[in-house]
Amino acid sequence: MVLGALLCASSVLIGAFGAHLLKTILIENGRTDTFNTAMNYLIFHSLAVLIAGITLKNAKVIAGLFVLGILFFSGSLIALSLTNLTFFGALAPMGGLSFMIGWLRLTYAISKTAY
Repeated sequence: MVLGALLCASSVLIGAFGAHLLKTILIENGRTDTFNTAMNYLIFHSLAVLIAGITLKNAKVIAGLFVLGILFFSGSLIALSLTNLTFFGALAPMGGLSFMIGWLRLTYAISKTAY
């Protein structure tokens, strides 16, 4: 739960940083939409880490998958947005896969604890 809360706070910080201090770089690189996508996935999956921690006793694996997804997906898109180095985009699918596995593990864990 602590990690989820910290990730939520970091999403606000990174989002504000991008909207104000990095705006020129993002516009010059034509990557504003890419940055916004990274931020959307960052906040949603930060909340998922928080929710997993609140609702499940053994959420470490699920939270770990979401964190890996955040690092690979959101992290690579943020790096791509700031540097315009397209090889960072190749890391995004690994993050997407981590997100999907995390959601499936969360679904399974909830189904086992329900009723």
